[in-house]
Amino acid sequence: MRGVFLDTLTMKLEELDTSALEASLDHWDFFQTTAAEETAARIAGADVVVSNKVVLDRPLIESAPNLKLICVCATGTNNIDLEAAEARGIPVRNVQGYAGTSVPQHALALMLALATRWHQYDSDVKSGRWSQSPIFCLLEHPVVELAGKKLGIIGYGNLGQRFAQLGRSLGMEILVAESFTGRRQEGRVPLVQLLAESDVISLHCPLSAHTERLVDGDFLAAMKPGAFLINTARGGLIDEPALAAALKSGHLGGAALDVLSAEPPPPDHPLLAADIPNLIITPHSAWISRESRQRLLDGVVENIRRWRSGAANP
Repeated sequence: MRGVFLDTLTMKLEELDTSALEASLDHWDFFQTTAAEETAARIAGADVVVSNKVVLDRPLIESAPNLKLICVCATGTNNIDLEAAEARGIPVRNVQGYAGTSVPQHALALMLALATRWHQYDSDVKSGRWSQSPIFCLLEHPVVELAGKKLGIIGYGNLGQRFAQLGRSLGMEILVAESFTGRRQEGRVPLVQLLAESDVISLHCPLSAHTERLVDGDFLAAMKPGAFLINTARGGLIDEPALAAALKSGHLGGAALDVLSAEPPPPDHPLLAADIPNLIITPHSAWISRESRQRLLDGVVENIRRWRSGAANP
């Protein structure tokens, strides 16, 4: 039985223990990257295909006669035509929960950076401004204490709950937004209340028809003046030109993002402009700890193991 992993570079696979993956099938072909025009040939004889971000659309799925299992080396499955896979009886398996430590840790680091402005002070020190200071310190960038502040969380799954725990450890009060599905849940607050009261808002919800461009001009205008926005979920949750305008106007105190709507972003992306104040952008790296990537790979192996077990014992 033959497997193909289409984009190992997204995992930096050489740093991980791949022995269990290699033993899961008789033969593996590994490719660091796969361009769209290369995909059909590479999956043509495969029984199992593993992809992180390589798109498998209907024509590709229908062109692979031996294909029996698609493993997404991620949580999101938006790069797979699920209807086409289902029509051929091909299961699609993703991995959940692998980044439950890494992503909240990164979100915490972003929140602390916005509050302490350490990234700006570090730049000032390296540029020589501290050496030129007439006093013993620099005070140009306002620092706030998070203790006693309100942390609003939108999306209260595993990642949202873990980030809430970190916020509580800092002495923050937690507000959780009501579900976008309309399901009533005790202890949650209407979005309008969360926007008005939160000093920090952190996004942990999936990108869906309910949440696409959730953070638009009206959302940002309703936020508490001087509040911080954090997004470690999906770039498509934010109307990015509107966020740039809110930061430039001074209505928001800052924003920290690990995701953008286009990844990698084009050079003219609206949030890469040099004149946007107190904006931190990291390159979709919240999930990339070695431990997180190993858990993700182990999850792929477990999905293959379960599938094979089920195939052998229907």
